[in-house]
Amino acid sequence: MNWAPNSWRNFPIKQQPTYKDPTLVKEVESELASYPPLIFAGEARNLKNDLIKAGRGEAFIVQGGDCAESFSAFNADVIKNMFKLILQMSVVMTYSAGKPVVKIGRMAGQFAKPRSSDYEEIDGVKLPSYRGDIINDIGFTEAAREPDPRRMIRAYNQSAATMNLLRAFSRGGLANLNEVHRWNLDFIKGHPLGQRYEQLSFQIDKSMKFLAAAGITSDNAPQLRQTTVYTSHEALLLPYEEALTRVDSITDDWYNTSAHMLWIGDRTRDLDGAHIEYFRGIQNPIGCKVGPSMEVEELLTLIDALNPTNEEGRLNLIVRMGADKIAAHFPPLLRAVRDAGKQVVWTIDPMHGNIAKSSTGFKTRDFDKILSEVEQFFAIHEAEGTIAAGIHLEMTGEDVTECTGSTSSPISEEDLGSRYHTQCDPRLNANQSLELAFMIGEKFQ
Repeated sequence: MNWAPNSWRNFPIKQQPTYKDPTLVKEVESELASYPPLIFAGEARNLKNDLIKAGRGEAFIVQGGDCAESFSAFNADVIKNMFKLILQMSVVMTYSAGKPVVKIGRMAGQFAKPRSSDYEEIDGVKLPSYRGDIINDIGFTEAAREPDPRRMIRAYNQSAATMNLLRAFSRGGLANLNEVHRWNLDFIKGHPLGQRYEQLSFQIDKSMKFLAAAGITSDNAPQLRQTTVYTSHEALLLPYEEALTRVDSITDDWYNTSAHMLWIGDRTRDLDGAHIEYFRGIQNPIGCKVGPSMEVEELLTLIDALNPTNEEGRLNLIVRMGADKIAAHFPPLLRAVRDAGKQVVWTIDPMHGNIAKSSTGFKTRDFDKILSEVEQFFAIHEAEGTIAAGIHLEMTGEDVTECTGSTSSPISEEDLGSRYHTQCDPRLNANQSLELAFMIGEKFQ
């Protein structure tokens, strides 16, 4: 392949910080390279096998989490609430579809964010843009916005702690189907949507009692008490990703050990760019955002670059067109990929193409547009005879007011300021995310 973990350095690169001290950068990279992996290659291979099933319509992917993880908002309750929300959404869809749900969190590494401009100006003051806590601080001061490579160490440590807690939740009892009522978040319980979830929980309880009567319990069937939540993030800051790229001792292949799945954003998918060069050499399952500017020939060439052996389960194409553009832009791409016999997994990101500025000055997303793009995505696949394999959401298990609309959480533009806590882009709150899960589940019935 004529590839190495550092070969991306010979290619043009976008969306990277400019560090003042190159020596310090090298020291941080060297320190990271000595740290233990955050995930194991065998786990990444397991995810690839699960993505094969999703691509064939035998499973469904729920991928979700924060727009950008935060150093300041890091605590066990935030992680636990996100874990519960992913479990809630998954059980709703599993019960409706009768198929397993592949659970992937935007967690334990989602720290870097691409920006449309290198600078931000407020009241005549111009400073470098905030690029995520792994690079600089959100505070609007010159010192806060200075990129600091030592933040990569803190991001690694927080990711390791998050992974540790996710593994504990997944194996330590919280994921037990006998505890399905405990997954209901406190601020949802009194809500009609929480009551609807409780009704589903009682139906699952009945099924569990029937299985127990037949001799199948969580004591002798581990799949009833355990689950797997994979991790993912946009591999934007390549010095960090390179430092955590290791050779698997079993296969001698290169794996990125910072997450089970990595993806390339719509702003860094240049065919001759550093990100494509880096991604083509790692054996993790990988994703690539597909926006409205993507042309047919560009997409086919991109697929060949990232998945030259046409391997099932390797490449997840994450569509992010916008509700008003997907009907025109997506079908030609889908047909071309299908007709060329390319093995890809199609998922929908209905968040990034539906950002708007509210009349009150907040960046927001409207739930009806998010839902519309999801519905169009499913309808296009049904019309073309292809598989809609999953959904990719920016969401939180917290009771925030960042996206307007929805029946379950009727947030108006005037409400946005009450609990607007995102580090970057607006997220669906737990009510809105669960409502979307119920709506998708109904499509499977």
